[in-house]
Amino acid sequence: MSDLRDSFFQECDDLMEVLNDGLTALDEGDCDPETINAMFRSVHSIKGGAGAFGLDALVGFSHAMENLLDDVRSGAVTPNAQVTSLLFVASDHLSDLIDHDREGTTADMSRAEAILNDLRNLSTAPAPAAPGELSAEEQEAAAAFQPLVLDLGLDLGPDIGADPGADPDPALTPAPTPGPHPGLDADLPDLGPFRDDGAARPMVITFSASEDLYRTGNDPALLFRALKALGDLTVTADDSQLPPLAELDAATSYLTWRLQLDPAEGVTPDTVEGVFEFVDGICTYDISDAPPVICEPPAAASPDAQPPAAAQPAPDTPAAPPPAADGPASSGASSSRSSASSRSTIRVELHKVDRLINLVGELVIGEAMLRQSMSEQGLTSHGEVDVAMGQLRQLSGFLQESVMTIRAQPVRGLFHRISRIAREAGREAGKSLKLVTVGEATELDKTVTERLTEPLTHMVRNAVDHGLERPENRIEAGKPERGTITLSAAHRSGRVLITLSDDGGGIDRARVRRVAEEKGLISPDDDLSDSDIDNLLFLPGFSTNAEVSKLSGRGVGMDVVRSEINALGGRVSLQSQPGEGTTVTISLPLTLAVLEGMIVTVAGETMVVPTSALRETFRTDEAAIHDFGADARVLAVHDGYVPIVDLGAALGFREEPDTITRQSLLLIENETGERTALIVDAIQGQHEVVIKGLEQNYHQVPGIAAATILGDGNIALIVDTDQLMSSQPPVTRAVADKPAEVPFRSAQACPAQ
Repeated sequence: MSDLRDSFFQECDDLMEVLNDGLTALDEGDCDPETINAMFRSVHSIKGGAGAFGLDALVGFSHAMENLLDDVRSGAVTPNAQVTSLLFVASDHLSDLIDHDREGTTADMSRAEAILNDLRNLSTAPAPAAPGELSAEEQEAAAAFQPLVLDLGLDLGPDIGADPGADPDPALTPAPTPGPHPGLDADLPDLGPFRDDGAARPMVITFSASEDLYRTGNDPALLFRALKALGDLTVTADDSQLPPLAELDAATSYLTWRLQLDPAEGVTPDTVEGVFEFVDGICTYDISDAPPVICEPPAAASPDAQPPAAAQPAPDTPAAPPPAADGPASSGASSSRSSASSRSTIRVELHKVDRLINLVGELVIGEAMLRQSMSEQGLTSHGEVDVAMGQLRQLSGFLQESVMTIRAQPVRGLFHRISRIAREAGREAGKSLKLVTVGEATELDKTVTERLTEPLTHMVRNAVDHGLERPENRIEAGKPERGTITLSAAHRSGRVLITLSDDGGGIDRARVRRVAEEKGLISPDDDLSDSDIDNLLFLPGFSTNAEVSKLSGRGVGMDVVRSEINALGGRVSLQSQPGEGTTVTISLPLTLAVLEGMIVTVAGETMVVPTSALRETFRTDEAAIHDFGADARVLAVHDGYVPIVDLGAALGFREEPDTITRQSLLLIENETGERTALIVDAIQGQHEVVIKGLEQNYHQVPGIAAATILGDGNIALIVDTDQLMSSQPPVTRAVADKPAEVPFRSAQACPAQ
């Protein structure tokens, strides 16, 4: 049962994604019936699974939500803004209930009751019965109940306890004529033969269930009941594969059904397909058109008589649909699904995937070490050895790439959580907003996705509290009363860019500077660019709110965003236009396992500089280097000057060098466009390296992102270029804003001042 519960909650996550997708579409004005049906089926599935595990609170809440969705899909309730807003709130609480049941904790029932009352007020469904009482539907079903006897064809002699001389009750004797299978469903009355009233050509459906269909709590009778609502239905069961009772396996499905549907007006094959969508992959069914069949009332037959071939297949032949009529194929011709086309996925525990990734990383390192050793021994010059090493390198690369994709997951689930946070923040702030998501199918390493929740939470709450104006202010500014926040994800240059933008008022830089001066973070005489002022928002404890609110005012926000993103090997940047809004961009590696880097030597140490930040390389004896102030140098490139930083001195390996005559410069750039030139002693080449974290076995080192093992077995540190750039003095970083025509004294191979 524990495994089944885990599977149920995992399926709930998938169903909640479908529900949230549908609500988003509904909020955007998409009232497609199939979208509403998908939402209804998701909630219905959650309710059914919860009932199987006795999760009463989840069953009751999802039932009320299901009733409202049923009214929406039937047209009894119009999905206006009030209904959509309530469904969003109900969806959020449904997700909470699932999480509480998953963890075995108790949910806030007072909040649930308030939402339940709102759902019941909008729904046309009858109010639930008091505890211990039967509902109106249950009372009606009890009054109409007629017991049925299932005839298994076994001669068991006289009934125990029955009067041998009494006449059998004809109401309890199964009819020997073809028709509905006895005991199939007491709620399927009068499933008689087709009527010939000139209606559209009926459909013939053959259906068989797999063991998984029953194991997941489904019942074919429920499917047939749904088909009965689409028109006149005849159900015939084929029990030819049913073995003798002594050989029957209770876990095996033996029955096949043949259903003949005379559809009502407006019912299409797509409508019929929708009935089977929920059980797609755990059953086999086939839908095809059939010519009208006129059946006369069957004559009396003996109990041993076999039904006609049209209603009952021969015992030696499996049930098959009748041949389609001659002529052009119609829109409903032949649509089949089978368990063979079910979801070809398996669920694997995350620690097993992590172990596999670590082993592949070690394999790549071992291959590099082997190649290095053979190169030193001169063995790679031999043709066969060289070819074998090339094949090994190619295969290890393919294996590494394939394993990395196992951890890749779409950001859809993350975006759905952020959508909920945005709605809650809007309610707390009293602001009307909508969150637009783009690129939900973009895949990212699962570890990165999980650690993005907190940074994105801070970003969206800041966007709601500080970015979007109040409705009355937006109207005065000529903007729509409802604000828009856009969350997007996309792959670019081997990295993932996640962007959060709003159409609010932008950053009030004058206020930001005033608050920074009051807090002593800067002096009134500091000459700061717009980018420098924006970066003040990332300082710990910085907040422009004078009062603490539910959303902000405690000085915890963008500094957490930057620290978390830096820990992931990413970069965060901010751009704002007064009156038009603010955009925060996060650049992240696709995975935390491998990295493309430039191998360099600094003060006798081997370092790795990520190529994602690298733009150009220069030789110091050929570059235009100039003095700047008393103790700084700059590099003249293209349209301006770039500050020069000695990598060895910045990391504490050595003192600032007196001369830079025979060294190399690496021009690096961050997401905001700021550039810095790093001095290194030599460049060895570009390689893909396996990342090994330092925090688990050591601790975080300023300026160092991680470490790796090279082919020669030595350990190399991976440079955190963003942290190095942000740690430079403001006067040095400001050089990048200077135009190229500023007269600096040229200092080719100059000594340090």
